[in-house]
Amino acid sequence: MIDRRSFLTASAAASAAGMLAACAKKNPAKSAGSQTGSKQITLGFSQVGSESGWRAANTQSVKQAAAAAGIALKFSDAQQKQENQISAIRSYIAQKVDVISFSPVVVTGWDTVLKEAKAANIPVILTDRSVETSDPSLYVTLVGSDFEIEGERAAHLLEKVLAGHKGPVKIAQLEGTTGAAPAIERAKGFATIMHASHPEWKIIASQTGDFTRAGGKQVMAAFLQAHADIDVLFSHNDDMAIGAIQSIQAAGKTPGTDIKIVSVDGVHDGFVAMSKGQINAIVECNPLLGPQLMDAVKVVHAGKGSTLPRWIKTKESDYTADQAAAALPSRKY
Repeated sequence: MIDRRSFLTASAAASAAGMLAACAKKNPAKSAGSQTGSKQITLGFSQVGSESGWRAANTQSVKQAAAAAGIALKFSDAQQKQENQISAIRSYIAQKVDVISFSPVVVTGWDTVLKEAKAANIPVILTDRSVETSDPSLYVTLVGSDFEIEGERAAHLLEKVLAGHKGPVKIAQLEGTTGAAPAIERAKGFATIMHASHPEWKIIASQTGDFTRAGGKQVMAAFLQAHADIDVLFSHNDDMAIGAIQSIQAAGKTPGTDIKIVSVDGVHDGFVAMSKGQINAIVECNPLLGPQLMDAVKVVHAGKGSTLPRWIKTKESDYTADQAAAALPSRKY
């Protein structure tokens, strides 16, 4: 602040210099930047919610990576509601952030707000999930997994789990949130392999558990009441599978033995269940997207978004129960 102890008759030049110094002190971020001395990048990020262990790890990764990159992060939790995300994105537009990123709750219904961001000259980067849009230029790139391939990988893991099995296989499927990209594409990928190579496999029950443990528990209980002869559960994420395990046990069956379970994500609790033999195999879906996102934000902010691939894919692995105990200590989420 200007030194109020000086005489009121101090020169105008001295007062002006003091005011400039005060501005510099109040706004250090304007000159600090992300290690370049330039204006600090501000990223507005809208998260789906906090529905699972995967999502919690994803949120932590984004926040930690932003701090490490020197990027100012404005974060909002949509609580799994598309209207909340649209409201957050409009708020970021009004605040004139440099870049907007979000993990869309569902696939459709984004064109209007994305056009508003484009009109404001604010580039958009998708994370984790894709969208369907009439204009591909409404977002720069997607940082995330290939969910359809994950579904195919799940089917191939089930082939290993069922090695030596003869006869029909009755499958129950716990779907993710209705309309969400991972739910649509994981189901599609699994069905592709099933229909191409396994006429003996049949999905006898399929319903959304909304990616939550409570949803998985409730829906699996209903499945078992209607179908006592389920052989396999394919769950679109670990949290639903963990919820389903409770219902399987409550029905007097042994998860992983009486009902084989293949899941997607690879969160810590999923690996714990797999190490106990309750889940037979897991398709990893890596939530630690933060560093890749921040790298993309810097490129986009520098005006070089056209150099980025349209889809920045994450690296992932597959695991079976015999690998779980050895892999568990090194899991980062």
